[in-house]
Amino acid sequence: MVVDEEIVMEKKEYKLSGMTCASCAMTVEMAVKDLETVEDVNVNLATERLSLVPKEGFDSQQVLDAVAEAGYQAEEKGKDRPSDVNEEAAIKAQELRKKKQELLILLLTTLPLLYISMGSMVGLPLPSFLDHMAHPLVFVLSQLVLTLPAVWIGRGFYQRGFRNLIKKHPNMDSLIAVGTSAAFFYSLYSVSQVFLGHHPFVHQLYFESVAVIITLILLGKYLESSAKGRTSQAIQSLLELVPSQATVIRYGEAVTIDTEDIRVGDIIRIKPGERMPVDGLVTDGQTFVDESMMTGESVPIEKKVGDIITSATINQNGSIDYQATRVGSDTTLAQIVRLVEEAQGSKAPIAALADKISLYFVPIVLSLATLSALGWYFLAGESLSFSLSIFIAVLVIACPCALGLATPTAIMVGTGKGAENGILIKSGQALEAAYQLDTIVLDKTGTITVGKPSLTDLLPLGDLNRPDLLRLIASAEQHSEHPLAQAILEAAEKEGLDLLPVSQFEAMVGRGLSAQVEDKQLLIGNERLMKEKNIDRSAFQEQLLELSQEGKTAMFVAIDGQLAGILAVADEMKSSSLKAVQELQSMGLEVIMLTGDREETAKAIAQKAGIPKVIAGVLPDGKATAIKDLQEADKKLAMVGDGINDAPALVQADVGIAIGSGADVAIESADVVLMHSDLQDVVKAIKLSQATIRNIKENLFWAFAYNTLGIPIAMGLLHLFGGPLLNPMLAGLAMSLSSVSVVVNALRLGRFKMKKYTEE
Repeated sequence: MVVDEEIVMEKKEYKLSGMTCASCAMTVEMAVKDLETVEDVNVNLATERLSLVPKEGFDSQQVLDAVAEAGYQAEEKGKDRPSDVNEEAAIKAQELRKKKQELLILLLTTLPLLYISMGSMVGLPLPSFLDHMAHPLVFVLSQLVLTLPAVWIGRGFYQRGFRNLIKKHPNMDSLIAVGTSAAFFYSLYSVSQVFLGHHPFVHQLYFESVAVIITLILLGKYLESSAKGRTSQAIQSLLELVPSQATVIRYGEAVTIDTEDIRVGDIIRIKPGERMPVDGLVTDGQTFVDESMMTGESVPIEKKVGDIITSATINQNGSIDYQATRVGSDTTLAQIVRLVEEAQGSKAPIAALADKISLYFVPIVLSLATLSALGWYFLAGESLSFSLSIFIAVLVIACPCALGLATPTAIMVGTGKGAENGILIKSGQALEAAYQLDTIVLDKTGTITVGKPSLTDLLPLGDLNRPDLLRLIASAEQHSEHPLAQAILEAAEKEGLDLLPVSQFEAMVGRGLSAQVEDKQLLIGNERLMKEKNIDRSAFQEQLLELSQEGKTAMFVAIDGQLAGILAVADEMKSSSLKAVQELQSMGLEVIMLTGDREETAKAIAQKAGIPKVIAGVLPDGKATAIKDLQEADKKLAMVGDGINDAPALVQADVGIAIGSGADVAIESADVVLMHSDLQDVVKAIKLSQATIRNIKENLFWAFAYNTLGIPIAMGLLHLFGGPLLNPMLAGLAMSLSSVSVVVNALRLGRFKMKKYTEE
C-alpha cells in the first residue's frame, strides 16, 4: 500500500436524510462523485451516512449543495461524543413514535374506507345512506374524504418522487408517487362523472388502493426503522461503557464534571468499582484493573505510578489518581467506536451488482409499467380501469427497497456483533476477503506464543563466570526495545546484578546488536551476525542445534572479536494456540508459520502448535515479500501478527489481522483487530465473516427473486394464461414485507454464537 505523503486529507462524513431506497443512495453518490474536489464517495442506506475522501481545494458546502440539488438533505458530521449518539438515538426514537401515530390515523381512516369500497362486493352490510345505488354522491365523497389523510401523511412520497422524476433521477418514491397519483386522479375523474349523473362510474374508484398502498408502505417503513434501530445497538453498548461523569482534581479540590469536559492534563480520581473515563497515566496510588473488555485477560492487572490506564476498564480494589493523556474522540474506546462506525458504513464488493442494478432499475420499471398498461389497453382491448390497475401494481411491487438494504444491514449487524466480542472488522471489503481465505499465515512471537520470552540458558566460554557474562550482556541490552532484550534484563534484575554504562550502541535489525560496555566491545546476536563479523562459532555448534531443537531462540555473545558464550531464550506457547490451529485446519484452511527464528527453533514451536509448514529465517522487511510470494502462488491469505514488526506483511496480505490491543500501528495496518490476544479469535473472525457473507447472499437472493417474480405477475403474466390478477393493494403489502424480511434476516446475525469453537 503506497500512501502519498504530500497530501493526506482526512475522510469527511455527513448525515443524510430523505433517502428511501438503493436508487436514492446511488443518486446521492453520483451527485457528489461528480465534484472535482472529491476523490472517492460511499453512501450507506442503512446508516444514512455519506463518507468521502476529499482532494485539495475541497469545500464542504459543495457537498451540501450537491446533495440538496439531488433532492436530499445532508449535514456535516462532527466528532462523535457519547451525548451526540444518545441525542441521535433520542431523535430516531421520536421519529419512530411519530410514524406510529401516523399509522394509527391511517388505520382509523383506511379500514372504514376499505369497508365502504369493498364491503358491498363481498356482501357486507352498509348503512343505507352509503348505498351506492340510492346515494351515489355520498358513496364516492365519503371515500374521497377518507383518502385525504393518507395523501397528506404520505405527501413526502409525492414531494421527493416527482422532484426526482423531474431531475431525471427517479427513485422508489417516484414509483409510489406516479402509481398512487394515477389511481387518485382517475378516481377524482370518476367522482366528477358521478356528479354529472354518470352513476356507473361508482364502480371505477381506486381511492382504497391509494390509501392502502400508502398505509402498507409506511407500515413497512415503521417496521424497517424499528429493526434498523436494533442494528446500531453495538455502538451504543460500547459508548455506555464510559461513565457520564468523573471526579477531577481542580485547584486542589475534587470536583465532579461531565466526562466530555475532561481535558488533557487533568488529574482524575478513581475509586474502587469505577470505570476509567479516559486514557492516561497513573500519578498516585496502586490498584488492580479489570481490562477484560479490551484484552480478554480475565485476571486483573496491577497498576502503579507510571502505568497506562485505558478508558472503559474497571478499577478493582484500590484508589488511584491518573493524568488524562487522551480524551474525547482520541481515547482507545472512541477509536474502537470509530472503527465500528466506519465498518458499518462500508460496502462489500458483493454489493456492487446491487448498486449497478438499482441505478437503472427505476427507469426500467417505469417503462415496463407504461408498456404493460398500454399493451393491455390497446392490444388486449381491456378497459382503462384494468390497464390502470396493471400500471399501479407494477410500479408498487417493484420498489427496490429490499435490494438497497440487503448488504448494509447484514454488515451493520455482523461488524457490530464482532465489536461486542473484541473483534474489530474495519470494512465490508475485509469481511468478504475473510470469507474467501484458503491460507492463514501466523507470526510466532506474541501470536502463537505468549510474547514474553524468558532467559533459559547461558553458557560462558573461557574465563568469564555466568554472573559477570550476564551483567555484560544485560548492560548492552538495556538500550534495546526487542522482546528478547527484555527477557535478559528481567533475568539480570532477578539475580540482583547492577548494570554497567554503555556507549556506541547499535541495533542491527534481524541480526542483533553491538555495544561498548566499559572497555569491552560486545557483539550479541544470531548466527548470521557472527558470520558477518567473522567470529568462529564452532565451539557451540552442538549446543546451538540442541537449543534450537528444544524450541529455544539461541544467540551468541562475542567480546572483543572472540566468542564468549551462548544464551537461549524461550517463549511459552499460548494454551489456546494448538486448539485454534486445529480448528483452522478443520475449516479447510492451510496454516503456515512465518518467523525470523532459525529453522530448527521455528520447527520445534510449529510441531508443538500442530503447524506442518514453516517459513523461517525471515527478516522483518522480508515478511511482506514472503506474503507476496504466497499470493503469487494463487493463495488467498490472512497474515496474523502483532501489528508492529509485521505491519508491512499485514498490509500486503489479503486480510491483515492484528492480535493484541496495544499498538496504534496494528489498528492502522490491519483489516481486522483482535482486542483479545487469543488465536481462537481468528477462528471467530473467519466464522463471523462467513456467516455475514452467507446472510448477504441470502438477502440478495430473496431481493432479486422477489422482483424477478413479482414484476411479471404484476404485469398480468398469470392473467394472460387464465390465472389471477395482482391487486395493487397486495402489491403494496408484498413490497413492504420484502424490505422487512431482509432486515429481519440480517438481525439473525445477532444470534451468532461467539463461542470458543475449539471447546469440547
